[in-house]
This record gives sequence, structure tokens and C-alpha cells, in this order.
Amino acid sequence: MPWSFGGRPFLIAGPCVVEEGDVLPKVAECLARLHATLGIPVCFKASFDKANRARAGSPRGPGIDAGLEALARIRRNFGLPLLTDIHEPAQAAIAAEVVDVLQIPAFLCRQTDLLLAAGATGRPVNLKKGQWVAPESMAGAVEKVRAGGSRDVAVTERGTSFGYGDLVVDMRSFARLKAATGVPVIFDATHSVQQPGQGPGGMSGGSREHVPALLAAAAAAGADGFFVETHPAPDRAESDAATQWPLHELEELIRRTLEVWHAARAGADAAATSTRPREP
Repeated sequence: MPWSFGGRPFLIAGPCVVEEGDVLPKVAECLARLHATLGIPVCFKASFDKANRARAGSPRGPGIDAGLEALARIRRNFGLPLLTDIHEPAQAAIAAEVVDVLQIPAFLCRQTDLLLAAGATGRPVNLKKGQWVAPESMAGAVEKVRAGGSRDVAVTERGTSFGYGDLVVDMRSFARLKAATGVPVIFDATHSVQQPGQGPGGMSGGSREHVPALLAAAAAAGADGFFVETHPAPDRAESDAATQWPLHELEELIRRTLEVWHAARAGADAAATSTRPREP
């Protein structure tokens, strides 16, 4: 199934990083079922490298060659479109041979050469909004990707830094991002509940119990799609263990989110109809 950000609503989900064993197949099987039962576009995500870990000894993933090979198996076995992060311009063309969507990590959202290289692949590109960036400032990042050649771009809200170890989601951001960029806006629920550097030993912590409320709020506030990292055993995940959503609870979470999404739009449509001038 080819991927485009044109379908609404949509889900991007998967484990934070490519792991060995049965983690990827278990998640992919669940996501393929969600696509069939909920009738929404679903994209499988996993990173072949997490280059921004808090500690040098933290697991980063298998690297680009082994990581892309593992992702390719997911496509062959489950038919899901794929998304992965890139961190350097040279990775763009290599990753684009395997995955459907290239993602720019939040810390790199202003790296001109990286954005141009991602755009030059012609693949859809998901730009994570930096934790320090105002919504309007993402217009420049979108322009860079389009200057490279890609026309299918989305921007993801993943919280704004608050103090030294917390993130806050401003629900006004969805309307502001749409107005400034003119592209679909995604809500990254699990990274938004991260607490950078506040976990054991200086690792990133987090509070996943807030994910459902934030997803519902984003659905009502205008998000076009949703990004949720999920794992069969989150506490044993190699990355973002404190924030990934339990796989066995994912379907119920997405069902509730979609109910809010559709209710919000039905209400907006009804309000727009009621305010239209009546014909004489």
C-alpha cells in the first residue's frame, strides 16, 4: 500500500528502534489488523539508529544496513508502508530505496542539507517540530524539503520544552502549524510525554499515563494524524521504555481517539452549516 499524507485520519506507529527477535513482527501484525478493522491508513515506524540518546552507552539500534533489512522484511510479510528516521544527508537516498516515508528528528528540523536531501528523494517527508521551535518557524523547514523536490510533507507536534526536564503540548499549535505551513499536522503522543534527562541515571523518563488525554485533546484540536510508539513489553524496550504504549492496549486507544476526531469534525461541520446565509 503506497503512503501519502493525504488520507485523514491516519496512524504512524511502531517501536522506537529496530529490535531483534519478535518485537517488530508482533507490532506489524497488530498494525495490519488495525488497518483492516478501523479502515484508516497505517504506517509502520522504527528507527535503524537513535543518534540522540542521552548516554553514549545507550542502545542505538542495528545501524542502517541491518535496520533497513529488518524493515524490508516487515513490508514483505505484512504489506505495511514504512517510516524511518534519517540523521545525515547521505542516509536519505539509501533509506528511500526501502521505506515509504523519511522522518526528520526534532533536533535536526533546521538542518538545511538534510532537509534538501530528504526532499530530493521524492518520498513523503515527516518533519518533527523542534522542542524549541514556534509553529510558524516550521514554514521554513517545509520550504526546504519542497525545494529539494518532495511535494508530500507533514509536520509533527511533539511538545515544547518547559524548564529543564519536561514537555508541554500547546493545543493551539495545530491550527498555527496548519496556517503557517499548509501541510497536514501530526501529533506525536508518546514523545510528548517524555521527560528528557529525568529518568534513572540521566536517561529520559516519561509518563505514558497522559497519552490518552493528550491524544483526545489533539484529535479535537485539529490533528490530521497520530504518531504512537508502541511495544509488546514497553518496560523492556531498548529505547523510550517509559513512554511507549503497550501493544495490547493500542487498538482501544486508537478507537477512542478516532471517536473524538470524528465527533469534533462533525460538530465543526454542523456549526459551519448553521452559520451559512440562507437563500431567500
